[in-house]
Amino acid sequence: MSAFEVRIGINPLSWMNDDLPSLGGETPLSQALTEGREIGYEGFELGNKFPREPQALGALLAQYDLSLVSGWYSGMLARRSVEEEIAAVDKHLDLLAQNGATVMVYGEVADSIQGAPRPLYQRPRFFSDKQWDEYAARVDAFARHTLSRGVRLAYHHHMGAYVETPADVDKLMARTSDAVGLLFDAGHMTFAGGDPVAELDKHIARVCHVHCKDVRPAVMKLARNRNWSFLDAVLAGAFTVPGDGAVDFPAIVARLKRHGYRGWLVVEAEQDPVIAPSYEYAQKGYRTLRTLVDATDTQSKEAA
Repeated sequence: MSAFEVRIGINPLSWMNDDLPSLGGETPLSQALTEGREIGYEGFELGNKFPREPQALGALLAQYDLSLVSGWYSGMLARRSVEEEIAAVDKHLDLLAQNGATVMVYGEVADSIQGAPRPLYQRPRFFSDKQWDEYAARVDAFARHTLSRGVRLAYHHHMGAYVETPADVDKLMARTSDAVGLLFDAGHMTFAGGDPVAELDKHIARVCHVHCKDVRPAVMKLARNRNWSFLDAVLAGAFTVPGDGAVDFPAIVARLKRHGYRGWLVVEAEQDPVIAPSYEYAQKGYRTLRTLVDATDTQSKEAA
């Protein structure tokens, strides 16, 4: 087993939101990068204000002594062919590869309702083994392509999409090869009705990227009972940073340590920065993870 080796990064959602541009829309990217580095983060995932030209992106991150963690890719393999997807991803994949990212966040957006004013129960679903088999085969072939460029696909199970629940993740993982990595998101897994620790245990060998998102159970319950959309739930505060909600992050980090996870832990929590001030919450998330990682490092050295 390889040694536990992690870096702590952040998604700019704490400062500005891609799905809801009005949240933090006035905040300059320079503020997010300056504050993130000051807090202690080593890298950022991409957001809508980052340059999309490889050299410009590299120069910007270097200015703040930050690494590129990864970047979300809006995939449509539920509707498109592998060849169409390979053509569509080319520039984004090149942007990641040229700037040292080794994973690409894949979010399936075909038929997704994550950005639509529709209740979550109306999300798309695959209803037959044939549909699952065909979709998984396309995802696997596409993942082999990204891997050939040095970037592993990190499949993001996500509210409002085809792969949302623990059962969905089980079906996709069972039908794909190791070329398809799993992006484990503690917040989305909890919101989808799963036990994040149990699900991490089940699929930890495939986990190549981790989004550390916490949840507020009372808001999640309201979202389900009142048939809110995903964005309604976000605005109401369903998600927060590690250490501010109900997810058992000590257990999650301990599991990752035991397995020898090597990669990024990314604080990612969609919130309204007016209600949840960006710096304060980004710092809370960092300190929570830093404390847990440092504790596991100490325990590992003592055991040795």
